[in-house]
Amino acid sequence: MAAADKFERMMNLLAALLDAPRPLSAEQIQERVAGYSADKEAFRRTFERDKDELRDLGVPIQLGTIPGTFPEQQGYLVERRVYELPELDLEPDEVASLRLALQAVRVGDPTAHENESTAALWRLGGVADGSTVDVDEELAAIPADDRQPILLRATVEHRVCVFDYDSSAGTTRRTVEPWRVGYERGHWYLTGYDRDRGEQRNFRVDRMGDRIELGDPESFIGPEARTEERAFRPWDDGTSETIIALVRVDADQARWAAELLGEQTVSSEEGDAGTVFRVPVTSWPAFRSFLLSFLDHAELLEPPQLRSELIDWLTMAAAEDAR
Repeated sequence: MAAADKFERMMNLLAALLDAPRPLSAEQIQERVAGYSADKEAFRRTFERDKDELRDLGVPIQLGTIPGTFPEQQGYLVERRVYELPELDLEPDEVASLRLALQAVRVGDPTAHENESTAALWRLGGVADGSTVDVDEELAAIPADDRQPILLRATVEHRVCVFDYDSSAGTTRRTVEPWRVGYERGHWYLTGYDRDRGEQRNFRVDRMGDRIELGDPESFIGPEARTEERAFRPWDDGTSETIIALVRVDADQARWAAELLGEQTVSSEEGDAGTVFRVPVTSWPAFRSFLLSFLDHAELLEPPQLRSELIDWLTMAAAEDAR
């Protein structure tokens, strides 16, 4: 079947589940939704695939009891209050801030980003001057991951996640209460409570298996406060040789730097001259981004080859900006 036919069938299914006043049985879906086979087994296979794909896209298809059936029968529905984005009532300055963020950072496919960004802004309150979002001069690019929206949904709805995870010890099955999905030092991470190990853990999303199983909504209570993410020390993904970087940070920024790098990296405190940090680094581009976030309040002292590389990179960036 052509991709267009499949897309139309899935949209018909979504519309039927959204408009239904009560859960629809599989038999009712087969009768009402255009595009499904009259053969029972062929319908079942296609419907299961469509249902899984819609759920993977974040559509909250739920099972519910069909009223008036005896014995009780289960049907499918999508509750609008769960599926649809509530009215945010953003102020003009908030919409402007979102526009600035979309101009500065590209997430995912660059060829689709402009249209998607403009559409997203319209849904959140409109584009101030009616123009599209210009992303030709973005300052950073963040890769997208198909597992990211699934994990975000699990985090918002408090659904336990079960997935295979690759680590230095091999591939293991993990059962996790998701607390936060974030982008750190070149990778997407999930922070949550690992039920098997009985403690908070961080998981790189690209090391998870393609299939993530989600439990029922509101199946756990998340932490009251934002969790500290100490497991990201040192600043790397552990896949290359470690280089020790010495960094001096101005005194008025040293406290913040210590919180980000960890107190164990403090090498010496030099009063008004600032604080020197001794940081193990295996991901130089990620650490370079960290340094630049301090603007002129941080200086890379050693090693000489990284200091020279940073100077060359900044010189080249300045030359391109001047063109």
